[in-house]
Amino acid sequence: MVRLDNLTHVTRNIEGGGSVLVLDTGAAITPPAQAMLAALHSRSVGGIREHLEVLDKKGFEKFMKTYYVGYGHKSIGDCGSITVFIEGISMLAAKAIQDFRLYDGQEASTRYIDFSKQDFINPVGLKTGRDILEYQRTFYLKGLEILKPYLAAEFPLKEKGREVAHTKMLDARAFDIMRAFLPAGASTNLAWHGKIRIFGDRLPELRNHPLAEVRNIATALHEALYEAFPDSFQEPGKIYRETEKYIAKYMGLSYYDEPKSFSFELTRNELREKNFSPEVKSLLKERPNGKTELPKWLEGLGQIQFKFLLDFGSFRDVQRHRAVIQRMPILNMNHGFEPWYLKQMPEDLKEEAVEHLRVLEDRLEDLSVDPALLQYYIPMGYRCTNCITGGLPALVYLIELRSQSTVHPTLRVIAQRMGSELGGMFKDLALYYDKSEDHLDIRRGEQDIVINEDA
Repeated sequence: MVRLDNLTHVTRNIEGGGSVLVLDTGAAITPPAQAMLAALHSRSVGGIREHLEVLDKKGFEKFMKTYYVGYGHKSIGDCGSITVFIEGISMLAAKAIQDFRLYDGQEASTRYIDFSKQDFINPVGLKTGRDILEYQRTFYLKGLEILKPYLAAEFPLKEKGREVAHTKMLDARAFDIMRAFLPAGASTNLAWHGKIRIFGDRLPELRNHPLAEVRNIATALHEALYEAFPDSFQEPGKIYRETEKYIAKYMGLSYYDEPKSFSFELTRNELREKNFSPEVKSLLKERPNGKTELPKWLEGLGQIQFKFLLDFGSFRDVQRHRAVIQRMPILNMNHGFEPWYLKQMPEDLKEEAVEHLRVLEDRLEDLSVDPALLQYYIPMGYRCTNCITGGLPALVYLIELRSQSTVHPTLRVIAQRMGSELGGMFKDLALYYDKSEDHLDIRRGEQDIVINEDA
């Protein structure tokens, strides 16, 4: 049995704060070795045991250097996977890392972070910036203290024996309301699991990101990956300059999506039900309930695009849907603060929140920094422009999942409107989304990961 204290995880500190850890699982056959075995298996019918003997005698280092890094045969890098933990980075940086359709991983939830102690990233580095962030922390903590007893009185326990779930449900509601008042610069942690190839493909965009924090993460991540797997990654600093120049150009010109103000709208529909074959219509109509997904090849029939305003807090949730195409919005105050959050408060706290936001907006205007940096100081309850493009299978999955009563209400209402539009366009489509009005669902208190102390 491998002792955990014998493992050699590779770590790097991120310039400006935070850290990267590349996990050593203690495996005798490492991710690069897995990739080598799969590559040998694709070129010989001698069988896996024969390849294991080659691995034992010759090792994988020279093979990966020659045939993966040197030759550039990227498919080899699909056969070994890596897990990385990135800690102490802003919500904005987390979204930048996850802004990738092949990202697999998890991010810490705002419900389970103690923001009385959590760092808030202050990229300006001035006392003025720190004071603005601490001003938001103070109101966030005060709001939680007021909301928890208020919600307990508003939504008393109805089912005996479910006291724990009821308490967690109320706590989740309080956290979901007050998250709107947290700055996007609040720090978080994430885990990223992916193939060797994915990390290599993603690094160039991250090191050319508009935010310096993300560029610093890319530097630390590349160094750590190279130390852990030197035969699977280019040496840091050795880059293809023309490719790098091109990536830097498009990341600088068009990374953030900020069209003019708009509300919910269907902007493009390439699909027409009247053009569907009888076979396609039967697949749409006969799909049973119970999370049955449409066949993926239906994506090839065309795409639909929805545009809408959504607070940044809920954008963090919908961005998890990798099967649709989404642009990264820039967080500003141009589209106002999402009113739902204010409506959930007792009147006195609501009035104080409105004044809090008024003062905050004045202070942010006086900060006079670049719009990309200003995002760190803006609360996540402010709305930003969102654009989702996808085919029927991806959109149906998103709508049915995000319309459920356990989903945050500001995202849930968008999913319901998308469902209404889609149902109106395709009469033969069996669409099972939740049309009920916003209500507290005790199942929200059961969505948790807990340690079994008796195990």
